[in-house]
Amino acid sequence: MQANHKIEIDVNSEFGHLEGVIIHTPGIEVEEMTPENAERALYSDILNLSVASSEYSVFKGILNKVTTTFEVKDLLSDILSIDQVKSSLLKEICLSEGAMDIYPKLLGKSASEIAKQLIQGVPIERDNLTRFLSQERFSLRPLHNFLFTRDASMSFGKEVLIGKMASKVRDREAVIMDAIFNNHPMLVTRTINPNSPENLQNFPGISIEGGDFQVGREDVLVIGTGIRTSTQGIDFILENIKLKKQGLQHILIQELPDTPESFIHLDMVFTFLDVDACMVYEPLIMGTNRFHTIHIQVENGKVTDISEQKNLVKALKKLGIDMRPIQCGGITGDWTQEREQWHSGANFFAFAPGKVIGYERNVHTLEQLNHNGFQVISAKEVLSGTCEIPGGKCVLTIPGSELARGGGGARCMSMPIRRKQV
Repeated sequence: MQANHKIEIDVNSEFGHLEGVIIHTPGIEVEEMTPENAERALYSDILNLSVASSEYSVFKGILNKVTTTFEVKDLLSDILSIDQVKSSLLKEICLSEGAMDIYPKLLGKSASEIAKQLIQGVPIERDNLTRFLSQERFSLRPLHNFLFTRDASMSFGKEVLIGKMASKVRDREAVIMDAIFNNHPMLVTRTINPNSPENLQNFPGISIEGGDFQVGREDVLVIGTGIRTSTQGIDFILENIKLKKQGLQHILIQELPDTPESFIHLDMVFTFLDVDACMVYEPLIMGTNRFHTIHIQVENGKVTDISEQKNLVKALKKLGIDMRPIQCGGITGDWTQEREQWHSGANFFAFAPGKVIGYERNVHTLEQLNHNGFQVISAKEVLSGTCEIPGGKCVLTIPGSELARGGGGARCMSMPIRRKQV
């Protein structure tokens, strides 16, 4: 990677033309799961890597066609070639995960080998009684969830908010992303990190994950609160917006239920598709339910209004973002909506206004998109050269029989670092 090629982080919408995205191609860390530890790894099932890899290659192939992609492992390897970064990052990880005994050995490895082991895990060496009898297989556990690069860091404007993961099993992802954004010579940004002792003390119960964090406009954030992003996490974001004293800013908050697990993040029930269209899981976003939609208005560093709104779509319209809601699972019945939402049917990733990527399995959702002017095109056909990406609205469909079982879709698997202004 060319260190002299600078990329200034800049993201002011969910749908501006994509100019750079961070991804992680799943590796053997995905298969280092057993039925026994799958729940600890935040999976409800174990994945078949060969099938997941084949599906992921279509997703990555399309991204490579429309933008510049950066692999986490490559970026991590780049910064680990800086001696000071290598020693401090390894020390931080080994200390926090109770594995200082492996620090000297790791330090002696090459940058690329360390990067690989920090993601795929470091198997335990059974060279004393404690380790011989340990039920653990790893001194540093594999990062099973890192293919969902969306969660551990979030671009907003020219800054990057580092995630405070809801589960300790994902903490290392945030540590790695923080190190990349602070040390990679190619990336120009300022990071905001909630993981400092002071922030953890001031905001007890804080958690923030990128699946809940959406940029509606340069002055509008849309954030979900539920099992992965706490109200304290949103208060932390609010405090950082207040500190900037930047005129009028808005945060729209959508409360999410704790169950089922498919409601894990806001982007599982709501995603932006275009300047004037969004994908919604209608029963939760538009239906009459007990889950609050709150608008917080900040003016020059002070909260000037907190009020409840009818729903997210109406709240956006009040701010001049007029969205036509398109229904996940179509309009034929509750059961198709529930089935397709479960398999990330609302989780679309826009690489330009009105040009999105989603799973081909969610046929009722795709049919609804088609009714709303989106041409449905197989990503495989685009990659094989049998058809082109059209000029107008389109949805490029990727296979997802295995990937969807990991609990995320195209938005979950992509972390944009730069978009053109809309």
